[in-house]
Amino acid sequence: MRRDLQPLSKEELLDYIEDISKNWLAIDGTWFQTIEREYGLEKAIELDVKQWERFTIIEAKRIIKRFKIPKNGGIPALIKALKYRVYANINKQEFIEIDDNKCVFRMNNCRVQSARKRRGLPDFPCKPVGIVEYGLFAKTIDPRIKTKCIACPPGIHPEDYFCAWEFTITEET
Repeated sequence: MRRDLQPLSKEELLDYIEDISKNWLAIDGTWFQTIEREYGLEKAIELDVKQWERFTIIEAKRIIKRFKIPKNGGIPALIKALKYRVYANINKQEFIEIDDNKCVFRMNNCRVQSARKRRGLPDFPCKPVGIVEYGLFAKTIDPRIKTKCIACPPGIHPEDYFCAWEFTITEET
């Protein structure tokens, strides 16, 4: 497989990474929709939370290894790791209020939420999943990091972002 990728240009490889990211999102979405149709939204979210409890840790560990993110690297390590998440290739996100002890991460354009909006559907209620996803991802990068939801559907959020998460670190004494 790698030999098949070697002749590709940088631009072709970047396009391929984008396609892989979209495919990942498609499998996640179609899996969820299948469960929702079979068992209802509440059960689908419950199972999705369980799935994210495992996946987010796997993803974080692979990012740590691939990009040599230092153990207990604090907020700088988390910011670096969040930039390499699979959906970072296809969603628009930003970091604000950055210092050594805190950052706020915003998902400005989420492909899932934007697609629902285009179809006239309400926001997907992803907060229960996000709490697990972002909390465990951050803890895997550095166990000292605390995660707080600022805004996330089904809660109200401003027009310029769908969700926002605050990450803080305090030294244990």
